Amino acid sequence: MGTENCDDAGVYRLNETTALIQTVDFFTPIVDDPFDFGRIAAANALSDVYAMGGRPLLCMNILGCPARTMEPSVFRRVVEGGLEKIKEAGALLVGGHSIEDPELKYGLSVTGLVHPQQVLRNSGARAGDVVLLTKPLGTGILSTAVKGGLASADTERQLVDLMATLNRLPMEILNGDPKLRAGVHGCTDITGFGLFGHLHEMAAASQVSIHLDPARLPVLPGANDFADMGIIPEGAYRNRAFYRQWVRSTLAETDSLEMVAYDPQTSGGLLLAMAPEAAAELLAALREQGYAPDCRILGSVRATDPGLVFLG
Repeated sequence: MGTENCDDAGVYRLNETTALIQTVDFFTPIVDDPFDFGRIAAANALSDVYAMGGRPLLCMNILGCPARTMEPSVFRRVVEGGLEKIKEAGALLVGGHSIEDPELKYGLSVTGLVHPQQVLRNSGARAGDVVLLTKPLGTGILSTAVKGGLASADTERQLVDLMATLNRLPMEILNGDPKLRAGVHGCTDITGFGLFGHLHEMAAASQVSIHLDPARLPVLPGANDFADMGIIPEGAYRNRAFYRQWVRSTLAETDSLEMVAYDPQTSGGLLLAMAPEAAAELLAALREQGYAPDCRILGSVRATDPGLVFLG
């Protein structure tokens, strides 16, 4: 598997029972605390392996160091934050590379494992499936509010903890139950292209349409209010300009919920196309195991209008 359908990682089959997942992701800080930045960047990179149905195995650091303007202790804390998440994922840090850079950057190259017959693609959604999202939306909007000094300390802490949450538990539950796993037909994670962008990619790759119920979209507390105030990242407007041609919404163009659906996410949730009974079982298992993020069924998959996303 390569770049054919905008999947989240490359997959290379080694033999009949083992395939490698390979991905890389890094970015500039979105929070002030270097340790939290490391946690979030690592969780974001690891997510691509979970989105392909696998488990992370090996990680390598990618670090850009503004050595002339920052203390070396900052870089150490970033890497320590990333290491915390690598260990939580059950993977190993085996090295990496750093360069001098005018701006701090951090992320991971991640290698994972998956059975060749268990690879999840974004092209697997089927008519009759429901779509389930494992984390709420609005991280881009709230991050913008935090940078502007408009969000409370509690809001910032909740935002950081959400972005640092691994997508490990939902995939481990699915992979631990073959019958439940068989009910999952497609998967991706919601990141920079926002909900609408990644839904369109799934719908186009699967030759289906996806229909969302506005009342079911999980949104972080405060995100709609900040969006109404115009506290919206530039990336959301870029996403809207590009993806609106594939979106059919009954909401007003200025509706805050529509902008939340275009909002670029950092370390967002897994978007799963699943049989309805499997989705209900996964939600029950997540609740039973104390999974904290708001996780919901958003809508359904239909055979008509391939590539389109409907809201309302």
